[in-house]
Amino acid sequence: MSTRSIIWDLGNVLVDWSPRYLYDKIFKDSKERDHFLEHICTMEWHNTVDGGRPVKEATEQLVRQHPAWEQPIRAFYARWKEMFQGEIEGSVAILRTLKEKGFSQYALSNWSAELFEQSRCDFPFLDWFDGIVLSGAERMTKPHPGLYLVLLERFNINAATAVYIDDRESNVATAVNLGMDGIVFRDPETLRRDLKLRGLL
Repeated sequence: MSTRSIIWDLGNVLVDWSPRYLYDKIFKDSKERDHFLEHICTMEWHNTVDGGRPVKEATEQLVRQHPAWEQPIRAFYARWKEMFQGEIEGSVAILRTLKEKGFSQYALSNWSAELFEQSRCDFPFLDWFDGIVLSGAERMTKPHPGLYLVLLERFNINAATAVYIDDRESNVATAVNLGMDGIVFRDPETLRRDLKLRGLL
């Protein structure tokens, strides 16, 4: 069956995001920064917010656990926008081309609904999507197959005619297990090549 729908991850596929962009400003010592991100404000902790936990609740609990780190903990979400370095231009150019070719475009992202609303105006290309499903709104995160099924069912997408693009292999594996074609994102140039091989560009 021919491809009709392209489903995109957002973080580090279409938008350049990393907590290090913020914490390079806060910590002068890279070892202290790495310790903080690996043991205090961990990705596991952040993923609970991606999964729908309120920012305030997550922040206050972590401050109680690590009071000596209160200031940098509070900065994580108070200065959230400083973790972005804009859009990944090559990827957005591909998104635009696929849209012009008539493919339906969807986004499936591990992203807090609360934080997404803060950032949406910074990325105009988000308005190009025919539908967006966020982990925070659905209270489950990738690679849980349930989140993918929400997207497929809500927008009546046939998995057999969809291509899913994500920078995490585990997330792509779930899409493939559900019947989609999957592409692991490396960089825009490699993505363009992968799409050309499929006859989509």
